[in-house]
Amino acid sequence: MSTLTELEQAAELVHRHMTPTAEISWPLLCARAGCTVWVKHENQTPIGAFKIRGGLVYMEALRRREPDVTGVIAATRGNHGQSVALAARKNGLTATIVCPQGNSVEKNAAMRAFGAELVEHGHDFQDALEHARALREERGLHMVESFHPNLVLGVASYSLEFLAAVDALDTVYVPIGLGSGICGMIAARDALGRKTKIVGVVAENAPAYALSFETGGPVSTNSADTFADGVACRSTAPAAVEIINRGADRIVKVSEEEIATAMRCYYTDTHNLAEGAGAAALAALLQEKDKMAGKTVGLVLSGGNIDVDLYRAVLAGGVPAVGTPAPAQRAHA
Repeated sequence: MSTLTELEQAAELVHRHMTPTAEISWPLLCARAGCTVWVKHENQTPIGAFKIRGGLVYMEALRRREPDVTGVIAATRGNHGQSVALAARKNGLTATIVCPQGNSVEKNAAMRAFGAELVEHGHDFQDALEHARALREERGLHMVESFHPNLVLGVASYSLEFLAAVDALDTVYVPIGLGSGICGMIAARDALGRKTKIVGVVAENAPAYALSFETGGPVSTNSADTFADGVACRSTAPAAVEIINRGADRIVKVSEEEIATAMRCYYTDTHNLAEGAGAAALAALLQEKDKMAGKTVGLVLSGGNIDVDLYRAVLAGGVPAVGTPAPAQRAHA
């Protein structure tokens, strides 16, 4: 596990490129949850998601470690890809990003805007990942996996900010995609010597990390059909499973309906945009409302990147269908 000095050095690098994001306690949200709620607004980073922090640290370390590298490749549903594209550009590297077909039109547009070459392949993230690994060999590119110690180091900077700003947090809810966010929170909590409980959150339809927590080892699933694309993972990273199983208090599974409800709550109570994965932490808190009554709770709003048509459906009271291609006419809101 990383030392406090290592985490602080990584945070210093991140803060050369972006300011710390806000931690806000919203009265309406507190009233709804029946406890004191603090939101870490990672929807306010330069890419609208927490991933940028890890990309900055990873790419700077890569340039030092392998100065002859000229291009990188990654698989993504969007936020990791934006992070890789922006961080690669800042470090003079090309970026090739592989995403599944029918991916978020607006996330795809953002990745291209950051200078990435976009390749669409497969039904879901796992298909895109396997294709990216094949292209790595074919094109001689450096593969940026979605879980890596340097990504965790960078992402942990938001946890250092959060835990320093709100030192009385009883529990923090963190969404889990491939695990860098929650592993960074565990690393920061332990390095600071805090007693804060850390609760991971997954979609019921993408429960690989919950199953891994229950069984004590890495578990994969046959599908991950959730509209919350940031947590739509079929496979786990074994290193992440080890850290989570050792450092998390529990993992909560939330339904598609609970995620959509939480997105609406963020809008009505805070007027903030939350994508599905970004709202998952709030969905878990509302599910555990009785258990958390009267406590001081942190929520990681990990991102706000969602296509306008999907968001419109959510605000109208619906739950977006999974597997429906995003409409091309909505490439820009």
